[in-house]
Amino acid sequence: MWIEIDGLNIHYRRGGSGSPVVILHGWGASTAAVAPIHDLLEPHFDTLSVDLPGFGKSEEPPEVWGSPEYAALLERLFEQLAIHRPVLIGHSFGGKLSILLGAKGLASTLVLIDAAGIRARHGPKWYLKVYGFKLARRLATLPGLKGVFEPVVQRARERAGSSDYRNASGIMRRILVKVVNEDVRDRLPEIAVPTLLFWGENDAATPPADGRLMERLIPDAGLVVLARAGHYAYADQWYRFAAILASFLKFPI
Repeated sequence: MWIEIDGLNIHYRRGGSGSPVVILHGWGASTAAVAPIHDLLEPHFDTLSVDLPGFGKSEEPPEVWGSPEYAALLERLFEQLAIHRPVLIGHSFGGKLSILLGAKGLASTLVLIDAAGIRARHGPKWYLKVYGFKLARRLATLPGLKGVFEPVVQRARERAGSSDYRNASGIMRRILVKVVNEDVRDRLPEIAVPTLLFWGENDAATPPADGRLMERLIPDAGLVVLARAGHYAYADQWYRFAAILASFLKFPI
């Protein structure tokens, strides 16, 4: 299905009936990545999953957005589709957007899976590498030094950054840089609805310490750490995830 929001064509999947549930995928993914969750819930709920702008089949944002712009678009999408205070299930970047929407009172319940939103703290070696790269990039623009420093900059680009950064292109790479530097921990105490946190014990992208911090700061939150699971904890431990989610949302499986 398709809908136009502020001039952007947004692709989504919707099925089922009953209370609304919205599923938001992570960075670099699409509705296909959360299809198992959608399929689990559709027999029991009015279930919506969305290709966020720039992912899946949806169009890219027209400018460099941050998480608040993504959340604002979702708010308008809910209005147009007549979805009121759904259960929000968000993985990674989708979890971060769920935090922003939940803090505004736009959800009845939150399920956050390996959620983004806590900005990483870096040591001296990281800053030395970053500022060294910036210096080399600057020197590569000076007459007579381009041939010396441009290969250095290119090699650093190839080695540096996450796979998300390397796989992104154009405006989406600039959006990624913006969103990973946001921190939403100040919004966590504003969430006034029951919140279930799922985390993979081996998650290297959003470490379990982030989940423990969210559990402390969200007033009504509980954390489940799934053993032998990584950043896609719901996929790595599907049967346990599904059983706990069914118990939390009170539907049979």
